[in-house]
Amino acid sequence: MGSGAAFWDYDNDDDLDVYLVNAADLPGISSPTAATNALYRNNGNGAFTDVTAQAGVGDTGYGVGCAVGDYDNDGFVDLYVTNFGANVLYHNNGDGTLTNVAAAAGVADNRWGASCAFADYDRDGYLDLYVTNYVAYSIEAEKVCQVRNLTTYCDPRAYPGTADILYHNNGDGTFDDVTRAAGVYYPQGRGLGVAFSDYDDDGDLDFYVANDATQNFLYHNNGDGTFSESSLLAGVGFSEDGRAESGMGTDFGDYDNDGRFDLIVTNFQNELNTLYHNDGAGLFSDVSYASGIGEVSLRFLGWGVSFFDYDNDGDQDVFVTNGHVHDNIERFDDIGSYAQLNHIYCNEGQGRFTVTSDLGTGLQLCKVGRGAAFGDYDNDGDIDILISNSNQTADLLRNDGGNQNHWLLVQLIGTESNRSAIGARVTVVVGEISLVDEVRSGNGFASGHDLRLHFGLGTHVTVDQLHVRWPNGLEEHFGDIAADCRIVIMEGKGLRKRR
Repeated sequence: MGSGAAFWDYDNDDDLDVYLVNAADLPGISSPTAATNALYRNNGNGAFTDVTAQAGVGDTGYGVGCAVGDYDNDGFVDLYVTNFGANVLYHNNGDGTLTNVAAAAGVADNRWGASCAFADYDRDGYLDLYVTNYVAYSIEAEKVCQVRNLTTYCDPRAYPGTADILYHNNGDGTFDDVTRAAGVYYPQGRGLGVAFSDYDDDGDLDFYVANDATQNFLYHNNGDGTFSESSLLAGVGFSEDGRAESGMGTDFGDYDNDGRFDLIVTNFQNELNTLYHNDGAGLFSDVSYASGIGEVSLRFLGWGVSFFDYDNDGDQDVFVTNGHVHDNIERFDDIGSYAQLNHIYCNEGQGRFTVTSDLGTGLQLCKVGRGAAFGDYDNDGDIDILISNSNQTADLLRNDGGNQNHWLLVQLIGTESNRSAIGARVTVVVGEISLVDEVRSGNGFASGHDLRLHFGLGTHVTVDQLHVRWPNGLEEHFGDIAADCRIVIMEGKGLRKRR
């Protein structure tokens, strides 16, 4: 399948470190590319040091995804890793080491985990955890599939689906499986991607699950600890012509600056990457073709995805990693390729995007892309991209041009809300424009991202207003903030730092 990656500041030194999820050997099967997961500490000078062994995070499972968040509110960001097999929860000890506490915490499920995300769905101040599970597969029951007499990976519908898991954080270091009680138990899902967002602006976090060859799910938070599956009512369960597609990754973002979070889903080759416009009132419109994203994506198989403002011009662009699942696709498909170029869709305004290919050598790499993590690892004011490739080395794409426009980087620290402030909403007002974003964990495909919020300000040198709505409902307002700096806001204690 391939795996994800994460940007996260595990040692609290104010720069982003890197975690790469790899795949060790499956039982009875050896691979020349098998490896443990890896943690690289950011040295602060553009270079990284491998501290995997020192930190104790070299999991040897068959890795897939990861997400970051401070689940116990001790001030140090923790790490969850999904596997084909037992999942791992690394508790950050605060001294440069981490300890796997998954079994004791009750989150060591041993199915085929894919993406995962931390989120405080009940707003009790502790991060809960959602894990997508792919299919009910075992090596002993593996099937042999062929196309034109060539052996290929089987269509996911060859195997039964399986339910995802929602874990509720008890606040004492343990979690309870509340999947059934919360109303999110669907045993025939084939979950790959997940993203949380308050898409209907009612104050609590909803979430979307991208399923492979199965209806996608939109879980509306009822505010009482339960969810209602609303994808059909909202218009985001199937393609525009009513087909279940092969959802891989997913993300929310406000690409048209109307204050509502839109939705994107990456899909298989010969399917569109789907862009849904949030129309308000809990409804979405499929604007894949109208936006220019759909047609361009038809020849590609998309995975990692994120809304982000790569050029700091004040509107959110889209990045997608591409790569096929069949390593012999060229032998039975005239237009398919295993390695593929990744895409940046540049937001041109008025709801239109164009693929941009003249942004340096990083976009000329033709590999088998999977997960992608987003964050400003060199703290220069623009968003960089970390890409995990299947059976190939990872790629770190440094953004060298985005900071030609102005920017603001916002770190939120919860006190009554969860420490990572996941679920907090920030609105930045510059001139006549309002930019809005939320702190999220685990969106895209199988990857963790910078928990700081980045805003491109275009030509504006001052933020006129900045509003924070914390996960517990507290609202705070700030003004007259200089551009081109990093700020830290602590819940209830105001703006603490400017860098």
